[in-house]
Amino acid sequence: MVLVAIIRVDTEAETEEHVAFDCRPVSEANSTSAAEPVVITVTQRDFASMPVEPLEASAGPPDGWLPVNMLNVLYADPEEQVLETELLDTPVAVRATPSSYHWDLGDGNTITTNNPGEPYPSTEISATYTQEGWYDITLTTTFSGQFSVEGGPWQDIDGTIEVASEPIPLYSKSLESRLVNSDVPVDEDEDPWIPPRTPQTDGPKDRDATDLEL
Repeated sequence: MVLVAIIRVDTEAETEEHVAFDCRPVSEANSTSAAEPVVITVTQRDFASMPVEPLEASAGPPDGWLPVNMLNVLYADPEEQVLETELLDTPVAVRATPSSYHWDLGDGNTITTNNPGEPYPSTEISATYTQEGWYDITLTTTFSGQFSVEGGPWQDIDGTIEVASEPIPLYSKSLESRLVNSDVPVDEDEDPWIPPRTPQTDGPKDRDATDLEL
């Protein structure tokens, strides 16, 4: 038997660190195929460089508007992703799993939760707008990670990453009763239900905005 050094390679810092010794048969230690064992680890920086896709976020009715003070239901598809890469010419699989969700409602209010939410009629993750105008709703998902070297067991990655989804534009409409002549058809061009988005039609900030954690 001979003593063989085990080296840990840090791909982020591009350094090698001796971590242990191991006893191996002489024939194995002397063979050309039995190079010094290398411990491959995936760092948070490696994880952040992976092309993790943003989650598909859903907010508000499909037609893009809702009345002021009506519940706006928020939810996301919490699908995990597995990506393949190579480190030191060795195949490595990286698994990204959603762990928390941060909703920015565009009016100063935010919601942070570990719950991905569900479509209506669920109202577990929901909010309301108190004023009229256009708002952008943005979901930022925190992913935890694991990696597997050459099909081996999954190992935790030290650290998380955040990935933002595309903002969802939504118009909060103030509905007011008014008398109309029922014989005259509504002119949608003259009085559009949802106005074009301009700086004048963007919604104001909520003076009582909060950072809610669920």
